[in-house]
Amino acid sequence: MLNQQFTRRQVLGSLAGTSAAVAWGASLPAVHAAETDKPVAFALVSDTHYLANKESPGELFADSAAVTSQLISTLNALPGKAITAEAGGGMVAALHGVIHAGDLIDTGDKSGGAHEKMQATEFAAFEHDFGLNGSDGKLKFPCYEVHGNHDAPRGTGLVLDGIKARNQKRPGLKNLSANGLHYSWDWGPADHQVHFINLGIVVGSSQDKENPRRYNPLDSLEFLQDDLQKNVGDSGRPVVITHHVDVQRYSTPCDADPKNSAKEWHPCDARGFHAALAKYNVIAILYGHTHSRSVLKWNGTQTRTEQGLDLFNVDNGAHFRSDTQAFFYFEVTPSKLTVRELATTDRWQTANWTPQVWTRELKKA
Repeated sequence: MLNQQFTRRQVLGSLAGTSAAVAWGASLPAVHAAETDKPVAFALVSDTHYLANKESPGELFADSAAVTSQLISTLNALPGKAITAEAGGGMVAALHGVIHAGDLIDTGDKSGGAHEKMQATEFAAFEHDFGLNGSDGKLKFPCYEVHGNHDAPRGTGLVLDGIKARNQKRPGLKNLSANGLHYSWDWGPADHQVHFINLGIVVGSSQDKENPRRYNPLDSLEFLQDDLQKNVGDSGRPVVITHHVDVQRYSTPCDADPKNSAKEWHPCDARGFHAALAKYNVIAILYGHTHSRSVLKWNGTQTRTEQGLDLFNVDNGAHFRSDTQAFFYFEVTPSKLTVRELATTDRWQTANWTPQVWTRELKKA
C-alpha cells in the first residue's frame, strides 16, 4: 500500500532480489517505452550537510568532501543508466535538473567561534559542486535548491543571501518572491509542461504576529497562493512543490496552544498550506529533513489515508556521518508519474536501485 512506510535500510535489507512495486490503488503496470519517451525527468536530493573542518575552517571536513564529491559523480552518470526490473525497468532519461530539498550545509544553525568561516566554506563548496545552470559547477545539470534548518533556521544568514543571489542569475524563472527567496519555473514542452515551486524551510505566513513560529516561513504561503493563481490558474497543469521540513506530523488542529510555537512547522501554517492547494493539480510534494525515506498520502491531517496529496520524503543524500545515502529519480509523462530510489551503503562508491517503484496515473489538464 502507498501509506506503508519503509526506511531505505529496511528495503535494502529485506527486499533485495525481490520486487516491491507500489502503486496508487493498483498493482504496478508495465512501464512502456512509449509512455516514458521524453518525460520531464529530474532527481531529488536533500541533506548534503557540507561540513567544514572546525580546526581549519577554510577547508572541508574530509568525510564530507568525499561523500559529496561521490554524490555529484553519481548524479552526472545517471542519464542512460539501466533501471532494474525490480525497480520498474527501463533507462534513466535526460535530466532537466536536480532539485535540492535543503540542509545544503551543516553549520548554518550555529553561531560564534569558527562557525561563520565554516558556513562560508561549506556554501562555497556547495556552489562549486552543484553550480547553478549545469555548466558552472561539477554537476552537469541545473540545480534548484531550498534552504533547511541547518542552513538558516532564523530566516537570515549567509545561505539565504546566497540563494537570493543565485536566484538573480537563475535562468528561466516564471516567478520570484518580493524577498528574492521563493521561486517557480516550468519544465517540459508546451503540451506537457510541469510547474515547479520552491518554498524554503516550511510553507506559512509571516503575518501572524500573535503566534510565534520556530522557523520563519518568510511569506512562502503568500508567494505560493499568488504563484498558483498567476501561473497555473484553472489550467489543470501538474504542479510539484518543494520545501524542507516534513509536514504531516505537524498537521494537528490550528489553535493558540503555546506549545505550537516550539514546533518546526506551526499547525496553522500546515493547515493553510493544505488549503491553498485544494483546487490545483498538485502531483507531488517533495521534502527531506528526516534522513529517512517515506512515501505517503496527506489529507491535511495526521491521519494515515489512502486519498490525498502525494508526499515524497527523500533520504539524506550525502551526510558525512552515514555510509548509507539515497535520492529519488522522477519521471513525469502526460499520463503517469513514476518514482524510483537510487541508494548506496558505501558513500556512493557503488549504488543500486531500491527494488521498489511508485507510480500513479495522472489526470489530463
